[in-house]
Amino acid sequence: MSLNKEWIDRRLRAVPRGVGIFAGETTAESGHGARLVNADGRELIDFAGGIGVVNAGHCAPEVVEAVQQQAAKLMHACIHVATYEPYVELCEKLNALFPHGGPTKTMLVNTGAEAVENAIKIARQATGRPAIFCYTGAFHGRTMMGMALTSKTSYKLGCGPFAPEVYRLPFPSLFHDGDGLTEAELVRRELQRFEDAFYYYAPADQVAAVILEVVQGEGGFLPVPKGYLQGLREICNRHGILLICDEVQSGFCRTGRWAAYEHYEVTPDLSTWAKSMGSGLPIGAVIGRADVMDAARPGTIGGTYGGNPVACAASLATISVMEKLDLNGRAQRIGARVREAFEGLQTQTDVVADVRGLGAMIGMELCYDGDPHRPAGSVTADALARCRDNGVLVLPAGAHGNIIRTLSPLVIEDADLERALAVMTESILAAAEVAVR
Repeated sequence: MSLNKEWIDRRLRAVPRGVGIFAGETTAESGHGARLVNADGRELIDFAGGIGVVNAGHCAPEVVEAVQQQAAKLMHACIHVATYEPYVELCEKLNALFPHGGPTKTMLVNTGAEAVENAIKIARQATGRPAIFCYTGAFHGRTMMGMALTSKTSYKLGCGPFAPEVYRLPFPSLFHDGDGLTEAELVRRELQRFEDAFYYYAPADQVAAVILEVVQGEGGFLPVPKGYLQGLREICNRHGILLICDEVQSGFCRTGRWAAYEHYEVTPDLSTWAKSMGSGLPIGAVIGRADVMDAARPGTIGGTYGGNPVACAASLATISVMEKLDLNGRAQRIGARVREAFEGLQTQTDVVADVRGLGAMIGMELCYDGDPHRPAGSVTADALARCRDNGVLVLPAGAHGNIIRTLSPLVIEDADLERALAVMTESILAAAEVAVR
C-alpha cells in the first residue's frame, strides 16, 4: 500500500466524515512555493492554495524564520492578560494598509468565521439595531452566526436553528439573473430590491449592517458590480447602516490590490480578514472605523488565542514578503494570463459558459450548452479529477460544484503556471467530450 493511501485510510478511521474532503485522495507531506509534495513524494502544482491561504507561497523562508524566532521567545500570553508587541505592531500595520475613512482600529482573531462573528457583534453594539442583510451564494463560515449568513445549504444540514434577524437578498449576477438587462439596468433593479427589503424584511432603522463578499468565494468567484457596491454604500450612508466587506478570501493581493473593495472606490465601515494574512498560521482580523470599533463594550469581543504572538509574527513577515515581491502586481499579471487561457477555452467548447473575476481570483463556470440554468457539475468533477491525475490540484466552487476557481500562490513560476493552464485546458476538453448532456 502506498503511503498516500495509508494516510487516507487512517484519516477515514480517525477523523469524522463531517470534515469534508474536497479534492479526492490528496495528501500533503510538504510544500514549497506553488507546489505541494504528497506522502509518496509526488509533486502537485497547487491551484488550491489551501483554499486561498498561501498567496505568499508555501513555507516562505522569511515567514518560517519569523515563526521560529517568535516561538523561541514567546508563544502565548493572551492579549487580555498581557500586551505584547507583535499584536500591537500587526494592528498598526493593518490600520495603515486599510484605513477605513479616518482613524482606524483592528482586533485580531483566529479565523475568518471568528472575524465575521465579531464584526456582527460590533455592528449591533455600534448601531443598537438587530437585523443583518446578507446574500445568496455567500460563505461567511461554519460557526452558528457564520452558517446563518452562509447561503449554501449543504454546509448547514442538521445544524439549526440558526441566529435570528438575518435576511438574505439575491447577489447581483448578470450571468445568472441578467434577464437580458445591461449591467447598469441590473444594478438599478437590485438596488431597488435592496430598498424594498426595508418594507418586506426589516425596516431601515432596525438594520445594523449589510455584509457581502466583494468577490464571492464559495459562491463562484462572482465580483459584485461596481455600480451596485457604490449604490449600496450610498444607501447605507443614508440610513445609518454599516457596510461590512468580507475580504477573507479576496484580500491580501489576491485581486491585485490589498483589498478587493479598493477596485470599487468604496470604503466599508468594517471589514473581515483571515486566510492569506498568515501564510497558514491561524490568524484573522476585524478592521474598522475607530468610532465603530470602540462601540464594542469591554469584554464583549476577543478570545484566548486571538492574535497569538507566533501567528502575529507570521502575518507581519507575510505582509513584508508581499510588499517586497509586489504580489499585487504579480496577481494582475497572473490573472491576465489565466483569463486569456480560460477565454480561449470558451472558443473551443460551449461547456465553458462564463469567465469572471478580479486579478488572480479568476473562475470559469461550466454549464451544458452555455446555459446558466444547466450547471455541468459532473463535467467539472471529471475535469478536476483529470487535473489531479496530471499533477495539478484545483478546487470547485458554487452551489452546484460547477465553477473552477484559481487560487495558486502568487509566487508561482511562469513555467508552472503555463503547465497548470495546459493541464486544465486538456482536462476540461476531455471531460466535456465524454459528458452525457
